[in-house]
Amino acid sequence: MADIHDGTDDGDIVAPPAKIPVPDEVQDAIRTLIRWSGDDPSREGLIDTPARVARAWKEYCQGYTEDPRHHLSRVFEEVGGYDEIILLNDIPFQSHCEHHMAPIIGKASIAYLPKDKVVGISKLARVLHAYARRLQVQERLTAEVADCIWNALHPVGVAVVIEATHACMTARGVRTPGVGMVTSRMMGVFREDERSRKEVLALMGY
Repeated sequence: MADIHDGTDDGDIVAPPAKIPVPDEVQDAIRTLIRWSGDDPSREGLIDTPARVARAWKEYCQGYTEDPRHHLSRVFEEVGGYDEIILLNDIPFQSHCEHHMAPIIGKASIAYLPKDKVVGISKLARVLHAYARRLQVQERLTAEVADCIWNALHPVGVAVVIEATHACMTARGVRTPGVGMVTSRMMGVFREDERSRKEVLALMGY
């Protein structure tokens, strides 16, 4: 994999939002949910919970304030003739299911075969997190990440594989822990050429 850095701290994907004021109607809605769930929102342990929950959700959904395409706007063309697969493997992420607002916890592998330009490696993770920090379904998340890279970089191929567990299945409903869901999107040469698809999947560990 090409060792391409962009001068940013790859570990600092998204900074938490400031301690913003929470509107009364938002806190009232959370108090209603607590009450409906069977507890008393006025008891000591829950007095500050509505504001905490509201701010937490503002952070969980911070992706709505980002344009993922912006992370791919700065490109590099001087790569010493490198024209092989670039892969960022096993990127951890968290999201929330749009059906039950339950956590989705997983990892993503993102690869592309450049044509004439590349981006700093942290930008692939930033694109993933910008989409993951929204209410999601895994299938759409996979497609959005791949489409964004494809449309921004115009590479020869893009491959995205996401593996995640869904609390809406493991903690409620069928209550089946330990089950993972895998989704993939192949574009360009990774979709059209079986040998290239096998190569990128093998690099990802599949």
